[in-house]
Amino acid sequence: MPSFDTIIIGAGPNGLAVAHRLASKGAAVLVLEAAATAGGGAGLAHLSYNLDPRVEKAMGLAAHGLEWASADLATTALSPDGNHLRLEGPVGERLFGDVSDADRAAWSTLRARLLRFAAVLSPLNQMAPPRIAKGVGNPMLKLAMIGIKARMMGAKDFRELGRIILTNAHDLLDDELSDPRLKGALAFDATLGGWLGPRSPNSVLPWLVRLSGQVAGKQGALGLPKGGMAALGAAMVKATAAKGVTIRCNAAVERILVEGERVAGVILAGGEEIRAARVVSAIAPKTTLLSLVGARHLDAGLVTRARHQKARGGAAKLHLTLRAAPDFRGANLKDRLLIAGSEHDVERSFNPVKYGRVPERPGMEIMIPTAHELKPDGKYHLSAIAQFAPHAPADRVAARAEMLAACLAQLEANAPGIGALVEDAEILMPYDIEARYGLPGGQWHAGELSVEQMLFLRPLPGIAQYKGPVPGLWLASAGCHPGGGVSGSAGWNAALAMEAAG
Repeated sequence: MPSFDTIIIGAGPNGLAVAHRLASKGAAVLVLEAAATAGGGAGLAHLSYNLDPRVEKAMGLAAHGLEWASADLATTALSPDGNHLRLEGPVGERLFGDVSDADRAAWSTLRARLLRFAAVLSPLNQMAPPRIAKGVGNPMLKLAMIGIKARMMGAKDFRELGRIILTNAHDLLDDELSDPRLKGALAFDATLGGWLGPRSPNSVLPWLVRLSGQVAGKQGALGLPKGGMAALGAAMVKATAAKGVTIRCNAAVERILVEGERVAGVILAGGEEIRAARVVSAIAPKTTLLSLVGARHLDAGLVTRARHQKARGGAAKLHLTLRAAPDFRGANLKDRLLIAGSEHDVERSFNPVKYGRVPERPGMEIMIPTAHELKPDGKYHLSAIAQFAPHAPADRVAARAEMLAACLAQLEANAPGIGALVEDAEILMPYDIEARYGLPGGQWHAGELSVEQMLFLRPLPGIAQYKGPVPGLWLASAGCHPGGGVSGSAGWNAALAMEAAG
């Protein structure tokens, strides 16, 4: 059997990114993936908003098949009466529709301000969080440099950033705008993938993190790869394999071997033992610590913190096969389509989920990739993220059926007749996402991306610099800084931290 010095658990975007980087520096790397195919969460997503430019360039993804069907998707905020609002350019640079001059001017000002703030914070995505502890030199230097950059925006912007960074998205939008379609679309984006509504405290900061992403060099843009997001995962797989990395699928890790208080390898579900002095986990930290390492090898305080890490998924994923193209009252099917209504509608869709119930009118982000690339069979495929969905309802079967019915009703209200076009429907609730992708609670960031679980608190205090609590163990999943999305950032940052550690 070949000898490996590094074993990586999980062949998602972060696992592949760290594998590529380490192999580029001469490491002998084995990647173990529990699923039948590599790519991980790239298959769960349906558009790109934060692919790390370091990863895209260093992995040479274009040379390995990554092409963009669109690198600047427009967004249409749907109205049941056909009075849609279309946002073109990154983060709605241009508005088309019946919008007042006052709202156009106010949004232009607010948009520019938010993008400036996000750009100031974006360097945080490409660095390990500083350690807040004694005896670690000057841990705040990088944060201080970002603070200086923020101060250089000018006194007015600096004060405004300090004012809004921990506020809620609803109040920010309500103070500046009046158009309910625009506020609904923005409130939906601010809370997408999170366990929080627009009125929840601290809902602006995760939005700024989202706005710091880019596609093809454009901050705030949304992209769709040719062949869908699975094609992005496939390009990462090819790039990683080209570096000599061995990728094994259908290879679920049952336990991380710990001998003499340090990592010694892994044991697979079938009993196979593979030894290596370094193990990198690119799956959820909670799963890694509590299931793969085990409490007996960890400090009691860390075990308690891991058990209490928040990982509540609030989104469901809907897939429909349609026999013909739907008509969303004239909306361009190549756009990202949003059903959000207003900021109040987004909040109302979150309220019942807090209590384990399905909302009557969930918000929806809809993509129809076959509008960009029609399949030979002529069928149309619709992919939607529905917010919000309960992660722990009392009756999972009933909740799934109720959620599907609610989503289909929302679609029918905005695209009359679409129900008659449906040939096949599948909805994945957060608990289904957990079962299929191994994400605790179905939380697609592998741990909630909230203020108390960001930066040097992510995934947990004391292990926020990618170095695990057992010598030889490293953490590199979306549950680490800077968070989720198909970015590869956490994996790349982890590889850099390993290089620095020697």
